[in-house]
Amino acid sequence: MAELELVFWNWWVLALILLVVELLAPGFFFLWLAASGLVTGCLLLLIPAIDIKLQVSIFSILSVVFIIVWKIYGKKHPIATDHPLLNKRGQQYIGRVFSLYKPIENGEGKIKVDDSIWKVHGEDCDINTKVKVIAVRGTVFDVEKLE
Repeated sequence: MAELELVFWNWWVLALILLVVELLAPGFFFLWLAASGLVTGCLLLLIPAIDIKLQVSIFSILSVVFIIVWKIYGKKHPIATDHPLLNKRGQQYIGRVFSLYKPIENGEGKIKVDDSIWKVHGEDCDINTKVKVIAVRGTVFDVEKLE
């Protein structure tokens, strides 16, 4: 049975396919697999006698190394954003002042924030009392009464 033989451009085609997948998928995972395919193809162009098992090993090792290096780099250099609380909706409200939508009785009440109603915990207060959000626990705000 004939053994499978890969030439350098096979790895480049794989790299191109992985780049297309990267464009369709979120994150940077397939980018590093594509880079591994490109490097493996370049090595095969320079040294055409590399066995297929070694080629696959090189591709696999490079893939793992590139992904690990990217993860380490990403932790040391996080992406700066002007909206750090974008996906932390509740955290955006800490420090803001609202009027009670329903009075706080037995430590529980509600406030209206824009178009939604949130549960609050705090000291008992009448309706329309101004409260300040001091913490968020899941979907419940901890509030304190403003004098």
